[in-house]
Amino acid sequence: MDESKEKKTSDKDLKKFTEKVWITLGIIALLVILIFILKAAFNVLLMIFAGSLIATYFHGLADVIERRTKWRRRWNLLLSLSLTFITAGLLFWFLGAKISGQIGEMSKDLPELVKGAEEKLKHSSLGRKVLTYISSNSSQKLMTSFQQIFRTSFGVVGDFYITMFIGIFFTANPSIYKEGFIKLIPSAGKADARRVFERISYTLKGWLKGMLIAMLFISILTVIGLTILGIPMGLALAVMAGLLNFIPNFGPLIAMIPAVLVSLTVSVNTALIVAGLYLLIQAVESNIVTPMVQNAMIQIPPAMIIISQVLFGTLTGGLGIILATPLLAVIIVIVDELYVKKQQPEATAQT
Repeated sequence: MDESKEKKTSDKDLKKFTEKVWITLGIIALLVILIFILKAAFNVLLMIFAGSLIATYFHGLADVIERRTKWRRRWNLLLSLSLTFITAGLLFWFLGAKISGQIGEMSKDLPELVKGAEEKLKHSSLGRKVLTYISSNSSQKLMTSFQQIFRTSFGVVGDFYITMFIGIFFTANPSIYKEGFIKLIPSAGKADARRVFERISYTLKGWLKGMLIAMLFISILTVIGLTILGIPMGLALAVMAGLLNFIPNFGPLIAMIPAVLVSLTVSVNTALIVAGLYLLIQAVESNIVTPMVQNAMIQIPPAMIIISQVLFGTLTGGLGIILATPLLAVIIVIVDELYVKKQQPEATAQT
């Protein structure tokens, strides 16, 4: 009798264990499928996030206008959109043709620039040491990479239009999307969700303000410096330096390389001066301009920025590298609001 009971108990335990194993395997399979789906759709999510950044910019500019005019929000948003597109149109009208021509010339002459740089480096001992570490295959890959950067950075792509339309729709009526997302959250967490949304909006507006001013600062100083030095295609190089400053750490280095290649057509000493100019401008922007403008609105450790760029760049490529810093800022805000601040009362009570 006892043996039959023990056998039934063991059979039940085995059945329960088998069920748990199958449930665990099912959960793992679902997680793997979810990860693959998220990885495939991550570029779409990044485009949505880029659209939200565009909407944040328009609303931030509307906030500035509202503080000075006291007009209704709708009129301030309309003026924000109008001023942005009018300014962009005027810049394109006066500078677009010149910049486009210089970029086309730079992309066309890039193989000759690389070969010319190699010839210039051969005439100095330091240059010859550098060339010993660079094979012909790697220089060809470098040339191809730069051409790819020029095409993707200044070409018209469908993703740009999709992102712009998403940003405009988010700008026109952000409450629909915000409230729709909050409705999915349980009642107990709705207040936290609203607080997180408000802080994310405030943080991104501060980050964008500092970034846009820094980009303008770098573009102006770069074009002045390159013009004084007599570097060809200075306007295109300056615009490139300003735009690539949107990517911390890697962007300024990417912008400096074509400038050095172009300046090598003048002389090796001029190339060294241009490299020093870029480093000086970047140092002033990183240590003086950006901290003053952002006024400690967002504190991100530099190592975390590099880690996030490598991580998102590995997952999604160029778009992930471009948006890594604002994504990291959003993650820091969410973790701080939903975890760190909730742990502080407990830590205070224990002490």
